[in-house]
Amino acid sequence: MLPISNRGSLMPESPIRKLAPLAEAAKQKGLTVYHLNIGQPDIATPEAMIKAVKDNISPVIEYSHSAGNDSYRRKLVSYYAKHSINIQHSDIIITTGASEAILFSFLGCLDVGDEVIIPEPFYANYYAFAVVAGIKVIPVSSSITDGFCLPAIEEIEAKITSRTKAILICNPNNPTGYLYSEQELKQLEELVIKYNLYLFADEAYREFCYGGKHFSALQFNEAAQHVILVDSISKRYSACGLRLGAIVTKNKLVIDTIMKFAQARLSPPYYAQVAAEAAIDLPDDYFVVTKAEYKNRRDVLVQRLNAMQDVYCPNPGGAFYAMAKLPIDDCDKFCAWLLNEFSHNNTTVMLAPGTGFYGTAGMGKQEVRFAYVLNTEATNAAMDCLEAALKVYPGRR
Repeated sequence: MLPISNRGSLMPESPIRKLAPLAEAAKQKGLTVYHLNIGQPDIATPEAMIKAVKDNISPVIEYSHSAGNDSYRRKLVSYYAKHSINIQHSDIIITTGASEAILFSFLGCLDVGDEVIIPEPFYANYYAFAVVAGIKVIPVSSSITDGFCLPAIEEIEAKITSRTKAILICNPNNPTGYLYSEQELKQLEELVIKYNLYLFADEAYREFCYGGKHFSALQFNEAAQHVILVDSISKRYSACGLRLGAIVTKNKLVIDTIMKFAQARLSPPYYAQVAAEAAIDLPDDYFVVTKAEYKNRRDVLVQRLNAMQDVYCPNPGGAFYAMAKLPIDDCDKFCAWLLNEFSHNNTTVMLAPGTGFYGTAGMGKQEVRFAYVLNTEATNAAMDCLEAALKVYPGRR
């Protein structure tokens, strides 16, 4: 048998998608599967975005600039200004989703064998992109007992070695929904300046904050050259399939370096940029309405979970994810059991096992991630199903 690469062997399965075959098998048996495993909202993509594409059909679909369409990047400057992020269009490189933005940031700023510190639990694909880039993820654990707040800065500092080149933060956080405060980010600013590190800031969910105000790492002045902002339109406009993101930084050397990777992949998707450019002109109350809807869904989910016996779910401050601790022996077994062996009123639930969001072996075995992306009726039905499942699960603890 021909060998595969070491990189291929190290590449992890997605904890979010790896159970998809089981979900398909459950559907073939006639079950309704409530998908709370993935951040795919059921809110309609804005009509203005779809119309912009329809109105710009061309007989020849050309490459865009490798950094993204000039008109789109210039419009993004006004979008970021509304969030107190003052940049120029030349500080932006448009990418094929936030995924490419993360990978390009790793490739442009770190060498093989370098280390990036990330509070765990973290978005699972960070680890996958680190494998591709040949770098090492150094996790520092946060706890469900205090809502997954930023670990003590002393714990983060203790992880810094001669190979450490960056810290990565997701704010609001995926998978926990934790919203980092300005004070917490200020501590990270001081740390990256002290040790001359990059601060990668994934801010794809900035619009969805419930009760606290989002503070961007690019609002820092002293650490401006250290910050690499990663962004995406997927969740902002319920347009995941457009696959459009961005890298934003005031570090000119980083921009010039990442541009070489951007040129190598030629250009980001043209029509996705057309749609995204139209989205910037949406009325300001668009996010008021969508944020209120997600907050309502959050409240339903968290209330239902915490009303179940021996279940605990901290109240997320942002995004549309929540991590909960369940009275189960093993989350991977439980999530598979839900799809393979359990049904309630001809329904079941697909969840994301918590272990896939940790870099430390053995952690998260009793935790699962919920994406509250379904309407409240569907969410309540999914919670009815989960509550019934926990009462009969053979591995209940």
